[in-house]
Amino acid sequence: MSDGIQWLVGLKNWMSSVVFARGISAQELALRMGADPDGATEPITDAQAWGLDMEGYRPGGDGDGVVRVGECAGWSFALEYGDSTGGDLLAEISRDGVEAVRYVPMQEHPPATVDYARDGVALCSFGLAEENQRYGKEPDLLVADLIAGQVLGPDGETLLAPRDPDGDDYEDFRVTYRRTLGVVERRFGLSLPPACLEEGGLPAYAVRGTPNMRI
Repeated sequence: MSDGIQWLVGLKNWMSSVVFARGISAQELALRMGADPDGATEPITDAQAWGLDMEGYRPGGDGDGVVRVGECAGWSFALEYGDSTGGDLLAEISRDGVEAVRYVPMQEHPPATVDYARDGVALCSFGLAEENQRYGKEPDLLVADLIAGQVLGPDGETLLAPRDPDGDDYEDFRVTYRRTLGVVERRFGLSLPPACLEEGGLPAYAVRGTPNMRI
């Protein structure tokens, strides 16, 4: 697997999303996602993050969410685990001139999603393989990039890889997803080395609930 973010497609049993932010440190990203500034663990691996004592649901209360944070290629990033909802605060994360991108991995139904916010405003969101259905204050912000990347036709509405398993143009959803992530990767210069997810140690913060952060 190479750097960039296309390799994220098809991974199983991993964090619930990844949030990128440009213009703030990794620690500040964690704080804007709900972390205690003094609550960082020593650097831990992906396996250790999954080994933290996180409750998915408590009657009448929040589930537990954790993020591991780092920096790469001019962006800070946060890997969300458990019942983290920090990425839902994307507009807040992007306040004061910051850019923020969130990728939520899913299989075909519902689709994975990409969201982009800048300076406190949610600008553009869409599902992968559903790029003709866009949301936000500037929903067409990435249309030219999606056309150039052969995700959408020249009209900005026609999907070039229809998801019809009986049609001549059907493609496996992973191929379609990688094509769109390639567009996002190039537009924003995003990179997340596989080692960060698989084996590298990164500080972790609790951002929701009351997880036991002892390793």
